[in-house]
Amino acid sequence: MKQTENKNVQQITEETFESNDLKRKMSEEQIQREFNYIQAENILKKMLEKGLINEVEFDRITELNRKTFSPFLAKIMP
Repeated sequence: MKQTENKNVQQITEETFESNDLKRKMSEEQIQREFNYIQAENILKKMLEKGLINEVEFDRITELNRKTFSPFLAKIMP
């Protein structure tokens, strides 16, 4: 038996970008924070894979990294 999902589709227009923060340009500082966040997360993932930290520690450190580096897409990250 197949389950059906209700999905809403929104057409993306120029107004969509203008009404959201998607069109805003990133400063050098923002770009550096994004890079630093990605690097920190890559190191964190390797630590988890090698058993140096557990899942709970991984989640806590990830949350701290998001607060510290303030990545652009943090609002939508799980």
